[in-house]
Amino acid sequence: MSLEEKLAATRAASAARIPPDRAAIMERATEDLRRSGMLDRIVKVGSPAPAFELAGHDGRRIASSELLAGGPMVVSFFRGSW
Repeated sequence: MSLEEKLAATRAASAARIPPDRAAIMERATEDLRRSGMLDRIVKVGSPAPAFELAGHDGRRIASSELLAGGPMVVSFFRGSW
């Protein structure tokens, strides 16, 4: 199954389980975000990521430049449990 097919299946499953009033709220919020211009400010695919600093599991600050000095870096985003 291609990624496009998987995404279509996910959308169909969501449409079947999300009540129409809630779906309308989500669609309105998504459209508000698009109109805000935020898509013009995101890092494009293939572009270098900006330098950043985050707290590690122990609270110590870690800079991306520090990690990149040791070689390639992979960044994973976890949205949490909604």
